[in-house]
Amino acid sequence: MRQKLIDTLTHQFSQLFEGAPELPGQREMQQQIRSVVQSTFARLDLVTRDEFDAQSAVLARTRELVETLEQRVAELEQNKTGPDTPAPASDNAAE
Repeated sequence: MRQKLIDTLTHQFSQLFEGAPELPGQREMQQQIRSVVQSTFARLDLVTRDEFDAQSAVLARTRELVETLEQRVAELEQNKTGPDTPAPASDNAAE
């Protein structure tokens, strides 16, 4: 993905010189442009769309699980303090 983008940008830069006579140092300049573009993208820490979509799906599933677990915990807590559970003994029961 990243390599395809770099190739596309390099090609677009080289099209600027199409139709013009070969200029001295033109090839070297294209190589430098390619190098600059590659190093810039390397620093950006980009991910592909497929990687992003996969992580989004994992996050969505994780959120569903958390919501399910939160609901289950709430049900368990409600059952624990429900009407079937005897009330805790008070400290004043001896009076």
